[in-house]
Amino acid sequence: MNALSGLFSKKKPPLIGIDISSSAVKVLELSRNGEHLRVERYAVEPLPQNAVVEHAITEVEQVAQVVERAIKKSGTKVKHAAVAVPAAHVITKTIKMAANLSDQDRQTQVEMEADHYIPYPLNEINLDFQVLGPSESNPEEVDVLMAACRKEIVDDYLAVIQAPGLTPLVVDVETYAMENAFSLITSHMPGGGMEKTIAVLDIGATATTINVVHNNRSVYTRDHAFGGRQLTEEIQRRYGLSYEEAGLAKKQGGLPDNYQTDVLRPFMEAMCQEIMRALQFFYSSTPFNSVDQLLLAGGCGQIAGIDELVAARIGVPAMVANPFASMSLASRIKPQHLSNDAPSLMISCGLAMRSFDE
Repeated sequence: MNALSGLFSKKKPPLIGIDISSSAVKVLELSRNGEHLRVERYAVEPLPQNAVVEHAITEVEQVAQVVERAIKKSGTKVKHAAVAVPAAHVITKTIKMAANLSDQDRQTQVEMEADHYIPYPLNEINLDFQVLGPSESNPEEVDVLMAACRKEIVDDYLAVIQAPGLTPLVVDVETYAMENAFSLITSHMPGGGMEKTIAVLDIGATATTINVVHNNRSVYTRDHAFGGRQLTEEIQRRYGLSYEEAGLAKKQGGLPDNYQTDVLRPFMEAMCQEIMRALQFFYSSTPFNSVDQLLLAGGCGQIAGIDELVAARIGVPAMVANPFASMSLASRIKPQHLSNDAPSLMISCGLAMRSFDE
């Protein structure tokens, strides 16, 4: 079987998490002492416009160069990496199988099932599976998660990791990496997140991904075409800046006094409307009609005051995602910088945690 490059494999050397979004490359290294995690190194390096388009790497060489810059900037010496492909390119299916199958028989059956569910020849995909546990409906069966992605997509992600001399050991799926980091946040919630329905909104540069988790299991995910690039382009248009200058000004400040009222506030209101629309889609296509908590991730989660505005407009408690809240930091990490970047580091954090897979 041509595994999804170790999506579900075990026992690894130290890994760095590398998240390649449409706007930036984020690199993160964690260490662990007992149960305690520590942030060792991280870096965020912006990508040129259109290097990644519609969840696909279009400029492999450019992205590889940015990965190399991010690695150098972070100062990490770790040579093995975990990377994630966007969920939009991955077909997942949970299937039921007899619990007493051997690994070889289970692998054969997964390949047969893949033929039914996946609209590509098996030699054009990377395929992997994991046994989730006993089936609720039949104790003699287990639920098995199957994941498949086109080889050409995976190969591009591998190429941009290998070009700077890194070895990709894990190719994960962004949704699962996000859930991995999400578990760090729910561990500090009353009841550990059980009996709760939490909508995680990853609002990046070009897309908003809503992932609704009930009892700590994902029950719904969907992409919506809304993101921070709209704000960057409005800054660019209004103040006569280049795209790169507008992106920098958005993060570092220094824009005219009317920016807050004329540009940022309308964007924040539009973001609230988009979150409401995403929730309406969720309610209309599932048995759920409410959520208990909103968790704001992605670059747009870094906007000061967005959690209060979202909570006020939608009527649901909202918090900004920070998977590092209970971690210690290496002396070289600036706490305020990490706190600002935290919402956009969820996926890289979930990937870096793959270092500690049992």
